[in-house]
Amino acid sequence: MGIRQKVRQAAFEFAKPELANFLDENEEKLLKVFREEIQKLDDSIPEENLFIDIKMVPLGEVILKACLNALRRFLREEE
Repeated sequence: MGIRQKVRQAAFEFAKPELANFLDENEEKLLKVFREEIQKLDDSIPEENLFIDIKMVPLGEVILKACLNALRRFLREEE
């Protein structure tokens, strides 16, 4: 492992707890922005081209929450 990789890895290890805390503190803001973006996407898809009407915002929110939980687990090294 080169010196650049060692420095980058050390910096990441140092920042991991802060990144996890950032996600904790800003989850509602992240979800709000995500909901808005998913709603834009949902609005842009013509309903007649879909076989079923999927409520994308609630589905997307559940997926984003799972992603945030996975990121927090990774950052906190929880199994």
